Amino acid sequence: MAHHKSVKKHIRKTEKRRVENRYYAVTTRNAIKELRNTEDKEEALKMYPKVVSMIDKLARRGQYHKNKADNLKSKLMKHINKIGAPVSE
Repeated sequence: MAHHKSVKKHIRKTEKRRVENRYYAVTTRNAIKELRNTEDKEEALKMYPKVVSMIDKLARRGQYHKNKADNLKSKLMKHINKIGAPVSE
């Protein structure tokens, strides 16, 4: 175990950050799942800016790579555009 005050403080800070980062990551993943499960196009379009904002925040924090964030946003938009489209057989 650490003996210096500064190291003990560092441990407390990293634990707090870990918990906060985990909260944001889980909340974002749940929002993405909720958007993907939405069948109503208008509701999905309403949810999309909030979800994109959450994804961008994770990318800024370094939890998602910029390209992963862009890919997620692109896939979500494709999903939204597909909701209203008629199914071709």
